[in-house]
Amino acid sequence: MKLVEELKDRLIESLDLSQNITDEQLREIIASMVMEQYRGRPFPLREKIRISRELFHSIRGLDILQEILEVDGITEIMVNGYDRIFIEQGGKLSRYPGQFASPAKLSDVIQSIAARANKRVNEASPILDTRLEDGSRVNIVLAPVCVGGPVVTIRRFPEKAITMDTLIAMGSITTEAAQFLRLLVINGYNLFISGGTGSGKTTMLNALSDYIPGTERIITIEDSAELRISHISNLVSLECRQANTEGENAVTIRDLIRTSLRMRPDRIVVGEVRGGEALDMLQAMNTGHDGSLSTGHGNSPADMLSRLEVMTLMAGEEIPMAAVRSQIASALDILVHLGRMKDGSRKVLNISQIEGIRDGTIRISTLFEYKRIDEDPGAQPRLVRTGVPLKIMKGNMEEQYETFF
Repeated sequence: MKLVEELKDRLIESLDLSQNITDEQLREIIASMVMEQYRGRPFPLREKIRISRELFHSIRGLDILQEILEVDGITEIMVNGYDRIFIEQGGKLSRYPGQFASPAKLSDVIQSIAARANKRVNEASPILDTRLEDGSRVNIVLAPVCVGGPVVTIRRFPEKAITMDTLIAMGSITTEAAQFLRLLVINGYNLFISGGTGSGKTTMLNALSDYIPGTERIITIEDSAELRISHISNLVSLECRQANTEGENAVTIRDLIRTSLRMRPDRIVVGEVRGGEALDMLQAMNTGHDGSLSTGHGNSPADMLSRLEVMTLMAGEEIPMAAVRSQIASALDILVHLGRMKDGSRKVLNISQIEGIRDGTIRISTLFEYKRIDEDPGAQPRLVRTGVPLKIMKGNMEEQYETFF
């Protein structure tokens, strides 16, 4: 690590910063410098390649983060200060055998990430949500919020969007349940995806979006643009904007949902609701935008409904609880609940329908449930149909439903 820093200092001194040096030219300069460093001395070729790569990443890339990002199978990167890096690979957490050269280097990388997205993060605004060029989600938290040093969390996504067929092959969902969800999306049911952190909500949202007819006009609304919808030509992607240093000019999810209603959408896809924007999303679903999709954090379908009630009240409107529940029950048709298993895999655990209000409470019934159907204790649970019929029919669903089941 010390050698890389020494070579980096020499390289920066020797470079003509007034010239626009390409990546390929920089790689050639670095290779020549490393060869000169070890001329006449035995040194493994593998080590020379490693040093050259680290040197290039320290100047043009994201230092050690670039090295980790190039490793296949790593889904999460967690930087807890400059000298503690953890990764998730194959559903398992482990400490990465490497670190930043210094706290200053980590700070440089953080500012580079923010600058690439045209955003800022500093002591005045110590929290940042953004993304990398490859679509990876990034969360940054600085001092004084983080006592032990800056924390960077990167959620990686596959280079190719995961389709429903991929989820079926992975065992995340059954073919029967996937075909059922396809019919729901095509026929304009409002779907809400719930689950805990890392349960695969965004992945499922992407997969379900593939079922939206390509002739429709779709508006996507996200904190940081992550959805990959490629089959729809009439697509508009909206992204939030942070406030400036004076705390002004922020563009929130609520702002985007409200303005999207004036953009003539057929459907609205909201990446995730966390607060008062839940009210705007429900109102959009209740005003003719059938087939809209969204996600939220919840431990179960019932818990998700309770959280939606709370988030709706966070909008600051004086709305009676009975009216809130009526809005939710009339807006949402289907809840898809996901979970992360002990082995790191993600599963669809429950597909439920909202039946309406009864005795002042939102009533739901389970259509598919992840459970063990064999009495043998060694039998593996799986997602199975409960036998409860779908009670609300939209579009051509009644005819298709009878044929399907």
